[in-house]
Amino acid sequence: MSNLTSAINVNVPSDVKKEATSLFNSLGISMSTAINMFLKKAIYERGIPFDLKHEPSKELLEALKEVRDIENGVSNKKGYHNMYELLEDLEK
Repeated sequence: MSNLTSAINVNVPSDVKKEATSLFNSLGISMSTAINMFLKKAIYERGIPFDLKHEPSKELLEALKEVRDIENGVSNKKGYHNMYELLEDLEK
């Protein structure tokens, strides 16, 4: 491994830098060491070393709320005790 180093300039919000510096100091490492750890882990995993996800869609959030409502018995949706009740209702 080469002893040569390269500088990376990264712009982050001041409060993020302050909190991250405080966290890393409490762990006994510098910002530079933490960033190097992240980069090495990304190389090792051949990708970002944590999950990247989109915010849930409005439709998904509504569906999850409906499921919780049904589970808690506060749904106004019609329910069936068995398949035959459902089929009977479908035939109407």
